[in-house]
Amino acid sequence: MKELYKQGEFLMSELIGACLIGQSGGPTAVINSSAYGVIKTALGKKCITKVLAAQHGIRGILDDNIIDMGKEDAETLELMLTTPASLIRSCRYKLKDFREDDTDYKRILEIFKKYNIRYFFYNGGNDSMDTCNKISEYMATQDYECRIIGVPKTIDNDLVGTDHCPGFGSSAKYIALSVAEVIKDVHVYDRDAIVVIEVMGRHAGWLAGAAALSKICCEGPAFVYLPEVPFDMEQFFKDLEEFQKHHKRIVLVFSEGIKDKNGKFISEYGMNDLNIIDEFGHSQLGGLAATMSNIIRAKTGSKVRGIELSLLQRCASHAASKTDRDEAAMAGAFAVEAAVSGETGKMVGFRRDTKYGIYKCTPVLVDLKDVANAEKVVPREWINEEGNNVTDEFIEYVVPLIQGELETPYEHGMPKYARLKRIPAEPVNE
Repeated sequence: MKELYKQGEFLMSELIGACLIGQSGGPTAVINSSAYGVIKTALGKKCITKVLAAQHGIRGILDDNIIDMGKEDAETLELMLTTPASLIRSCRYKLKDFREDDTDYKRILEIFKKYNIRYFFYNGGNDSMDTCNKISEYMATQDYECRIIGVPKTIDNDLVGTDHCPGFGSSAKYIALSVAEVIKDVHVYDRDAIVVIEVMGRHAGWLAGAAALSKICCEGPAFVYLPEVPFDMEQFFKDLEEFQKHHKRIVLVFSEGIKDKNGKFISEYGMNDLNIIDEFGHSQLGGLAATMSNIIRAKTGSKVRGIELSLLQRCASHAASKTDRDEAAMAGAFAVEAAVSGETGKMVGFRRDTKYGIYKCTPVLVDLKDVANAEKVVPREWINEEGNNVTDEFIEYVVPLIQGELETPYEHGMPKYARLKRIPAEPVNE
């Protein structure tokens, strides 16, 4: 990739010092592309003296686990574009409000001063943007200038202030491909069969909805259930019974977060919730795929398989979207351009510009305070009236995000991933 992003509208406000990037939350197939965008762009800025990374995010800052990305080989940095998961390593750590307890913040400021960090980029989802916002607000109370920009990442696609999130397109592509391959498999034999596929998404159904893209290349799933609509077990079996009159082989897709009208997760159901017990008089519990498989098997007598995509849908770089990778790298580069030009307390967002049927994505800045702890769900109008599938509008929204395949370097039949030297950073006083 040559030029990741060049922005002319920012007014230059020079601040000299090191930059620091951290990654937080769950990994994706393209999160390292965002880190690449930050690192590559920062290395080319005269005002940025060093490009550092905090291993394990905020936890790494608190532990002074800082490495120097400027000492990594150029080839290693390029390999980040096709390396899945969080190469800098991630964490799940929630900062308290500094007005109640500023212990962590004092430590963060101490580390920032130790390495003269004047630019901080945090690559993550909802909780990460909350972390960014809190640190930004704290720094505003201190006599220490540091520009802080959030770089979005989440397969869940639930960040507000942006049309979509880096990481979602690749996971959506993997899910759609996997569901299509399962459907092709199920139709091999001339016998009744039901397959239940569980997809991530506790509160937002973007990933489950992506399964419907499989109908581009095959029959598509019979039903897709999202957490935005309460799940009615009785109605489900009515719909299933009607579908079975005309189809012998059925694939069902469920978001892990579906709930009944009372707010109870369906994954918490035992078969005795429906007055169904096993041969020993016990209810059966498990993940949603296992739970629904047991319930369907008991109610219909059909052969049922349950599949939980689980971690596979997060970092499947072999099925990653080139569009997703390129946009992730663009987000990182744009973050640096914005910070160097004087912006702080913002997150990079995407604006969709579609003209004459041609998709275009433009990076924009969003206030962190408007993003932190907020959640974007699938619009009700993008779910069919019955609540058991998505509409064409949903499909049209996702299709541009899954376009293109990565040219991944291989070695001995396996992908060649980036391996960092992880050289510790040197304090400014040494």
